[in-house]
Amino acid sequence: MNEFVYFADLFGTAVFAISGALAAGRLRMDPFGVTVLAAVTAIGGGTIRDTILGATPVFWITDTNYIWVILITAVAVMALVRCPRRLSGTWFQLADAFGLALFTVIGAQKALSFGTSPMIAVMMGVMTGVVGGMIRDVLCREIPLVLRKEIYATASIVGGILYTISLALQISQVPAMLIAMAGALIIRVAAIYWSLSLPAFELNSQSK
Repeated sequence: MNEFVYFADLFGTAVFAISGALAAGRLRMDPFGVTVLAAVTAIGGGTIRDTILGATPVFWITDTNYIWVILITAVAVMALVRCPRRLSGTWFQLADAFGLALFTVIGAQKALSFGTSPMIAVMMGVMTGVVGGMIRDVLCREIPLVLRKEIYATASIVGGILYTISLALQISQVPAMLIAMAGALIIRVAAIYWSLSLPAFELNSQSK
């Protein structure tokens, strides 16, 4: 199971890196910019998580496979992709949802291994899943996706809560991970399929 999680984590890293590379391509960045955006999207959340937890050196320094995956992905996107819409369709959104669910669980699991409370573990899980995309959007001068109506961070929060509750109920590690990932996936996929979104907070600009 640990081997499956590891390779799934690398797959999620590649998917997030594609997201960053595509964003860079839309803004016509040079190869360095593409690589930077791919990297911050893929490992930005996990890097900040490890820094906060004191898990240093951070994961991609001790395991350079993550860097190689990002570099190869960035080069592949620049060399092969000419139509971003073909690569950012429904299948890509589903792969991204899988990556989000897995990153959330991995982040929460790592936080708990450092003795944090369940609440902090959920926060670290969400940070792992969504902060990289937030950094990407900020660098692209856009309002981050997770701060808009899109149901994205919400799915991550539910996944983190399900994971910590499952462990609190004495459910073993693997079933707890599967329950949490399934919960996050169901919510995210439902939001994609039915175009669900959270209500927006809007102030009335007209003064009486």
